[in-house]
Amino acid sequence: MTPPHLPESQPGPADGAGAAPAAFEAVPALDGELRFDSAALDAASGDFGGLVRRPPAAVLRAGSVEDVATMVRHCRQRGLKVAPRGQGHSTNGQAQVPSGLVVDLGSLDSVEVRDDTAVVQAGALWSSVVRASLARGLTPPAFTDYLELSVGGTLSAGGLGGQIGHHGTQADNVLELQVVTGEGEIATCSPAERPDLFRAALGGLGQCAIITRATLALIPAPRSVRLYTLMFRSVTELTARQAQLIGEGRFDYLVGQALPTPDGWTYMMEAASHDGTTADDARLTDDLGAASVEAQDVPYLDFVNRLAETVDVLTAMGEWTRPHPWYDGLLPASAVNGVVTETLAGLKPQAIGASAVILLYPVLTAKCRTPLPVMPGEELAYLFSILRTASPGADSAEEMVAANRRQYDTTVEAGGCWYPIGSVPLTKDDWVRHFGGFWDEFEAARHRYDPDGVLTPGQHIF
Repeated sequence: MTPPHLPESQPGPADGAGAAPAAFEAVPALDGELRFDSAALDAASGDFGGLVRRPPAAVLRAGSVEDVATMVRHCRQRGLKVAPRGQGHSTNGQAQVPSGLVVDLGSLDSVEVRDDTAVVQAGALWSSVVRASLARGLTPPAFTDYLELSVGGTLSAGGLGGQIGHHGTQADNVLELQVVTGEGEIATCSPAERPDLFRAALGGLGQCAIITRATLALIPAPRSVRLYTLMFRSVTELTARQAQLIGEGRFDYLVGQALPTPDGWTYMMEAASHDGTTADDARLTDDLGAASVEAQDVPYLDFVNRLAETVDVLTAMGEWTRPHPWYDGLLPASAVNGVVTETLAGLKPQAIGASAVILLYPVLTAKCRTPLPVMPGEELAYLFSILRTASPGADSAEEMVAANRRQYDTTVEAGGCWYPIGSVPLTKDDWVRHFGGFWDEFEAARHRYDPDGVLTPGQHIF
């Protein structure tokens, strides 16, 4: 698509937006607003991780996708870097850009449900998408655990959750994207139109294009969910049952956690059946050998958004605003029991923070059809996440990041890979190894669609 003609330039920002640096003193006319004030710059300098601060020179509150394209072209012409930002939920400065432009996509948040699809701007929250689609009796097939994240943000990483055994990642359920490339072109891409751009943008960490709109597949929504909580005594029991259940497709949702006890660790599996009833309990759980089973009925919206209450509690405790050096890795099934057992044996619960969570989710890699995010080379893999919080009395944030790097090395040695949303310092060689067989295609897309390397420098890939 040919970039639209540049409009006449306009002087600087509106009153109260701060003084414009020289590179932004005369910018093209915008539907939104450029901000240079300390409040806007400070908000865009950090992220949820609380580890890295990189002040930008300006923040664009986009009023349209044309604003995004206009400012990417403006910055490219002046040798400035650009980083898109949704909810700022990254944990290691991935959406930051020192002395460059942060594009705040939060104002691009429209949601339109059309038949069995939703056309959604990148700044929309998944909670808004599910509420709009439920009004038509529909739902996106796949969710991450937390719905107060932006559509563009999770699609840029991939989007893993408990429905992956049936529906793959969130990226797997995208039919079409609108993006702004590093050349400032507004482009539409899909599996049939510009497939190389589509493949590089979904899960591509903002390296080739900024996602500005997505067309999402929708499916009929259940009315309620029968949610089971099952406890197991060992990691081998948990993973064996997860492997069985995800292979059978017995449940619509399947995840797991490791929980500390005075004597070590216990293991919880959460499994959900859409529109299930008490009459289904015996068939679904009696043969699983769990130490205990609890069941409850939950309205569907409450189920997919149930982490919101937990976040409210963590916010009240002050835990949600502390540094979060999170780690997320993907292990092949053949290595999961050994790596998890060894990791937990050396992990002191108090060292990883009062609100830390350890996740163990089964992943059918055949359901993950997009080349990104990268998956281990086995049919069954496990997301193993150590979601550390630098609480008082825990290890320091720096110690946690160092531990993440050691965990990454262990994961790679075991044939696994990183799910790249956390806090792990990687070298260029690490990134090349991470992308593996997709690296050449990914690098070619970067050179084609962002030839001057304008976009998303906080990932430190190129």
